[in-house]
Amino acid sequence: MDPLISGFNNSLQNIVIRLKEDLKTVRTGRANPVMLENLIVEAYGGQSKLKMMEVATITTEGPSIILIQPFDPSTVQDIEKAILKSPLGFSPQVQGTRLLIKVPPLSEEQRLKFTKLIGQIIEEKKSIIRNERDNVRKTIKSQFENKDLTEDGKFRLEKEIDNITQKFTSEIQQIKESKEKEIMAI
Repeated sequence: MDPLISGFNNSLQNIVIRLKEDLKTVRTGRANPVMLENLIVEAYGGQSKLKMMEVATITTEGPSIILIQPFDPSTVQDIEKAILKSPLGFSPQVQGTRLLIKVPPLSEEQRLKFTKLIGQIIEEKKSIIRNERDNVRKTIKSQFENKDLTEDGKFRLEKEIDNITQKFTSEIQQIKESKEKEIMAI
């Protein structure tokens, strides 16, 4: 496989991986520890900025409760502040050295808001894919103009680039539909 094609393919795979990570943080109606894993906690008086999963164990108790058990009990207040500041809209309850979050069911308005947010995230990733495609096409055109590539080679590479772009765009669309379905499920 041409190094240009394999590099482009790897780049788009990374975009899809980042998209999946971004969508994990979008709230659904069910309790899911992943929603909080990458939340930034300013611990130890703001001296350290750590991800939630680096300062605590996050588990679920049933379909609507998230339990957070800090590794260091002195970070309970820092974790609480981080959750309250997050866009998730959770109100944690401190119980000794652990925090309990009851995940309320989403209202219709919240579901629509989160669906709109997913659409924005998806469009952002599609735009990045288009930019990647355009950059690779410019490289192909440059190679052709410098006589490093035949006309047939140019068309073959452009066709491969278009096929890969279409494949990943379809995959992103499926991810979007799946996440929207998950949010709209009651």
